[in-house]
Amino acid sequence: MLRKTKNFLQANNINYKKEHVNPLIVPEKVYVLKFGKTTLNNRFIVEHTYTWTGRIKINKISLRLHGQKSPREFPNETELLHYLKRNIKRYNTDVKE
Repeated sequence: MLRKTKNFLQANNINYKKEHVNPLIVPEKVYVLKFGKTTLNNRFIVEHTYTWTGRIKINKISLRLHGQKSPREFPNETELLHYLKRNIKRYNTDVKE
């Protein structure tokens, strides 16, 4: 899942860590991909389900940069990549506090 996004992060030397979360109450599965240059303080949250044929259907992709309160939401990976390519300087450097 998110193969193009992972390739994009690797090409720009951005570290990432992935994990699956299975909530008990909702039928959707959640996939979390944390990323950043040195600290993994940005994340993608992908809500997906499986079709009756077993294929993955992405319902929503949320992008939270540096702990944003309201995430940006994308319906598919293509729009997410388009946004990332336009704003690479924003998430390519870490915030020093």
